[in-house]
Amino acid sequence: MGLLQFNSPGISSIPITSSFNYNSKSLRPLHLPNQVSLERRKLFAISTNTTSGGSESTDVASEEPPSIDFAFVNSRLLPDGTPDVQYRSACGGQKLRDIMLDTNIDLYGPYDGPLLNCSGGGTCGTCIVEVVEGKEILSLRTDKEKELLKKKPKTWRLACQTMVGNKDSRGQIIIQQLPEWKVHEWEK
Repeated sequence: MGLLQFNSPGISSIPITSSFNYNSKSLRPLHLPNQVSLERRKLFAISTNTTSGGSESTDVASEEPPSIDFAFVNSRLLPDGTPDVQYRSACGGQKLRDIMLDTNIDLYGPYDGPLLNCSGGGTCGTCIVEVVEGKEILSLRTDKEKELLKKKPKTWRLACQTMVGNKDSRGQIIIQQLPEWKVHEWEK
């Protein structure tokens, strides 16, 4: 369990829960980036502090099947003004879209309907996400992504075109859902 610390007088820190690895039934911490700012209430994360909850041996970690830990940050804040972060774990070698839909993460927002998105064809652009951390685990941009996202930031991807590693991949990825609708900004 760690803490996301803010320099706001109203909120000093937010606990960060460990992610759940569905394959091994064990908990592992997920580290968020050091700098996050939230512009709605002018909150600025100044650091993260992750503490170890136990003595996990390296033998146990090597026996676990490979998986990738995700932190999906919703575009809206919770009623108390904190980010809505959902933690998931999945095997590599899948499209990001499939991982998000299989683990009940809101991918399409207002475009969630059979006539409002292309169902993974890479032609509508409604599954745009922002990769905050972990882009090295993801595939390179496809030609469809280059065409649809040519005027968007380099960190934006189409979830339906983005492959997440391979079967042996391990790592952590932070994904901003619906980046055009978000009410907070990430600082690098």
